[in-house]
Amino acid sequence: MHGGSTRAAAKLPVLVAVVLALSLFVGCTVPRPPGEGTIRYRDQVFASVGVTQDLTYGTAPDGQGNPVDLKLDLYQPTGDTVSKRPALIWVHGGGYVAGDKSNAAAEATYFARRGYVGVAINYRLLAPAPCGGTPSPSPECVAAAYAAQHDAQAAVRWLRANAATYRIDTSRIAMGGQSAGAITSLLVGWRPEDPGTSGNPGFSSAIPAAVSVSGGTPTNQFIEAGDASALFFHGSEDHTVPYIWAVQNAVAMYNAGILTVLEEFQGAGHNLGQTDLIREQSDYFLYFAMDLAHAQQ
Repeated sequence: MHGGSTRAAAKLPVLVAVVLALSLFVGCTVPRPPGEGTIRYRDQVFASVGVTQDLTYGTAPDGQGNPVDLKLDLYQPTGDTVSKRPALIWVHGGGYVAGDKSNAAAEATYFARRGYVGVAINYRLLAPAPCGGTPSPSPECVAAAYAAQHDAQAAVRWLRANAATYRIDTSRIAMGGQSAGAITSLLVGWRPEDPGTSGNPGFSSAIPAAVSVSGGTPTNQFIEAGDASALFFHGSEDHTVPYIWAVQNAVAMYNAGILTVLEEFQGAGHNLGQTDLIREQSDYFLYFAMDLAHAQQ
């Protein structure tokens, strides 16, 4: 349990409850947000994106206890003048042993073209071997996932600490990822009371929404009312991160009254890729979950 921790950033506006009815949609699609013409955050409104690479957002010990700098790349729409913009942190996959923030460039660019500040992060890869493919994760994989969670939370806090510099709406910072990155994003959405020590203390680690592509956990122990909304994409034949994990997580979130959508890819395995459908559905979900109709335009 979370000990009654306050999560103002994760509260859902009435609009979201009306549009999606706080329902668990299995195999259904998130509706296109209403409105005529080109709408910021829903549609592409910028042709080009500028990238600032290798910004240090924290420091944490590696597997040998040596401090390592944690880096991120920041993607911003060229020519944007809005002073408070939502941010989406995308977390790469790789079984907690591999991957790099460059793997998230396409996702960060996609959302930056819609008016977001896109963020791609590196995080500690502490597992001794690729995680996944077993009925339950090893203690080493659990520890690696928690370390990644703490690093990703430090990135959330870094954005809040530097909100004035990078023109970020501190109430609208979401996270998403694939595989290990998806698991990390869900843990950040569920566990703001366990912020870790990877950097930027004094700021909230809470997020209002998470996107999980082939992610999930074997238990629902961290899920309770007030957690971040979540959109799950999962293949029904995924044996790396079992499909049943995502189903159980989504049902637990739904039962706790949390906005939750599960989109099943019938017959698909673990590697769903980053398809146009996944990007579009993520775009629509985040528009509702963060009430972007009322964000600064």
